[in-house]
Amino acid sequence: MQHDPKLQSWKGLLVATVIVILWICSLVFLSFIDIFQLLPLWILPAILGRTFIQTGLFIVAHDAIHGSVYSRNRKLNDAIGQFAVILYALLDYQKLAVNHWQHHRQPGQTGDPDFHDCNRFVWYLKFMKGYLTLRQIIIQFLGLGTIFMTLHFGLHIPVPNLFLFWILPIFFSTMQLFYFGTYLPHRSSNAENSHQATSSNYPLIWSFLTCYHFGYHWEHHEYPFLAWYDLPSVRQVVEK
Repeated sequence: MQHDPKLQSWKGLLVATVIVILWICSLVFLSFIDIFQLLPLWILPAILGRTFIQTGLFIVAHDAIHGSVYSRNRKLNDAIGQFAVILYALLDYQKLAVNHWQHHRQPGQTGDPDFHDCNRFVWYLKFMKGYLTLRQIIIQFLGLGTIFMTLHFGLHIPVPNLFLFWILPIFFSTMQLFYFGTYLPHRSSNAENSHQATSSNYPLIWSFLTCYHFGYHWEHHEYPFLAWYDLPSVRQVVEK
């Protein structure tokens, strides 16, 4: 594949900016909406929409780890990644980067922090534990708790709104990232390739909605420098 580095850098920066703006705007809008005036039918789509955008923040950080958000300036690239994971859940960008590169070096093997040979529930718990040290858990608890109280008492945002459209999407997003971006692609350690990864056969729109095309997981491992939105084009080449 041929890519214009200059164009690709600006595209990555634009995509990351759009996701961050969507995250901020959707949170602000839903924080002040009167949920008791909403039809219950609209609450679930709002939660799922916020979850999808929440996952997008993590995808921005993931692409930053691979240097594909703004490849022309690594410091700016990493700053965007750090900002994205702070918005996501006050995560440590450097810790994420170390673990993720270890995953790429030893996918599906003993040293892979993302792979655990057990049932999906235990795997999920071990997956989360690998990214959250005791120090990080304390920072998150105190940090998110302080933000929650400030938003509630300072800006008078109702507790149900904060829980439904901020806290719950964080939790659901971790499940989405784990299930579609880690568990399904790597659950078979006998995959017949060096990446120990399989790819989904979802249609393009479903691939996007499930996890920003990371169901095309062999392609990601084979071409780790590609941003998430370029994975379908590689998938099409591979299938021909």
